[in-house]
Amino acid sequence: MVSSISRPVPQLQCESDFGIETLPLSQEASFGSWQREIPEAYWQLGSDELVTRVREARASLGDRAVILGHHYQREDIIQFADERGDSFMLAQYAAERPESEYIVFCGVHFMAEAADILSAAHQQVVLPNMEAGCSMADMAAPADVHVAWRELGDLFGSTEDLIPVTYMNSAASLKAFCGEHGGVVCTSSNAVKVLEWAFEQGKRVFFFPDQHLGRNTGHAMGIPLEEMTLWNWRLPAGNLGGAAPEQLERSRVILWQGHCSVHQRFTTTQIEEARERHPDVQIVVHPECRYDIVQAADAIGSTAYIANYVAEAPAGSVIGVGTEINLVSRLAKENPDKTVFCLDPVVCPCSTMYRVHPAYLAWVMESLAAGHVVNQIVVPEEVQAHARIALERMLALR
Repeated sequence: MVSSISRPVPQLQCESDFGIETLPLSQEASFGSWQREIPEAYWQLGSDELVTRVREARASLGDRAVILGHHYQREDIIQFADERGDSFMLAQYAAERPESEYIVFCGVHFMAEAADILSAAHQQVVLPNMEAGCSMADMAAPADVHVAWRELGDLFGSTEDLIPVTYMNSAASLKAFCGEHGGVVCTSSNAVKVLEWAFEQGKRVFFFPDQHLGRNTGHAMGIPLEEMTLWNWRLPAGNLGGAAPEQLERSRVILWQGHCSVHQRFTTTQIEEARERHPDVQIVVHPECRYDIVQAADAIGSTAYIANYVAEAPAGSVIGVGTEINLVSRLAKENPDKTVFCLDPVVCPCSTMYRVHPAYLAWVMESLAAGHVVNQIVVPEEVQAHARIALERMLALR
């Protein structure tokens, strides 16, 4: 393992430019906004010592612990993962391993919540950095969703034919809302199948929090754009989300005005420039990208789809990817016989995923090895019950 570098690197710098070299936590530019409860003894540790300490703690725990790493995690975290994948796949993976009483989820808050909902009662879920959240999930506050639901019910006369669908990238309380109101959860890989189910249950779908996944999925199903209406949750209550009543009346999909800050960065200009540089390039993007980006791409799919797309491409392929930089960088390294690059020429990291620094992982792992559970994620039982219904409805569609 190479030693830590001395020059400062801003939080939004692509750390994969430096391999898996690790700055001490205290030198991270945004450490002040991260979880500060971590003992100061971890603040100055360099990469070599962090690697050694995580591995020693991991070895002492054996099968009692499982470390999960989301595709968007930093390289210096992925190296410790027992399994890597998207959020739902990882939650399922953990639930299928009852011998592991500790599930250390290297991802963001909503992912750890999903793992707690799906795992057994004796399993405890740990999030290394409690400040690792999701800006998209934060755009759909439960109180705002409840207000919108009431307004829509008043407009339509009832919500009987309105089916709530929440993306996996949402709080457990919103998954519970869907479970309680006849709705369901979706992922980026099964959104079409989920919406097909929803339309069998009712006339309209209320989709949150990501407008782009909802719009792109609706379009893929043949729903015209004029039958998909955006709900602006930032407006004061009583404004119907900025939409006209007649617009909502003719809508089949009502889209929450949320988005992913990473996927929002991609532009059609980036795609055009990639095609100019590489006439034979294939463009694959995530469905959280805007509609015009998806229409300009050659392929669209989830993180797992993108990883498979690159892996299965013939040697010599040139592939421009529209998703988070850590996954793109990893795919480029794992496929040296192909040219794989990120469409965003500057940088496209998930800054909240980046908060899972190896120092936090060392802290929680050593605490577990010493018999202390820190940063445990606990979803209240009443929330779990309804959220599990929504998740199980989705699972029944697979």
